[in-house]
Amino acid sequence: MSLTAGVVAVQGDVEEHAAAIERAAAARDREVTVREIRESGLVPDCDLLAMPGGESTTISRLVHSEGIAPEIRAHVEAGKPLLATCAGLIVASSEPNDDRVEELGLLDVGVERNAFGRQKDSFEAPLAVDGLADDDPYPAVFIRAPAIDDVAGGDAAVLASWDGRPVAVKQGPVVGTAFHPELTPDSRIHGLAFFENEAAAVPALEDAQ
Repeated sequence: MSLTAGVVAVQGDVEEHAAAIERAAAARDREVTVREIRESGLVPDCDLLAMPGGESTTISRLVHSEGIAPEIRAHVEAGKPLLATCAGLIVASSEPNDDRVEELGLLDVGVERNAFGRQKDSFEAPLAVDGLADDDPYPAVFIRAPAIDDVAGGDAAVLASWDGRPVAVKQGPVVGTAFHPELTPDSRIHGLAFFENEAAAVPALEDAQ
């Protein structure tokens, strides 16, 4: 049985996320069909979902105006996995610290936009990520990256930090990263979010037959 993956395609690295999902699935002998989500009515058919980076105000405006936002919330409430990256993390947070962003409230975290600098300050960093091999750091790409300000008192668990600041978190079926995991050939973050997240309800291949 093929899984259906959705990539919220209102903005951002849509094709790169689709390719990363396909690599992560192939590494686990899973079949996956990737769909681009630009309108309502498609998310309910998805087993897993990615919300890329871009401009958080634009993403927020379009997922709400197109009726995609309530479907994303319902997807997560059903226990299905969501990977939200960079600006996607800001939109998925409970406190984006930007009045222009209508948050989805899927991660109990606050965020600081551009916490690691502007476009010219982009960098790659070797991250130790909970759930990945300790001796094989993840090559995280940071571009106008936010940082996670506040996880105290919430249900989000920190998966990785850089320069003393959280940059990846997990809460139930949702994984959020401040960096861009789609911009590296290393698909382990997608694998962690979609196939190794114990709280996510992606059916095992043998259960789906």
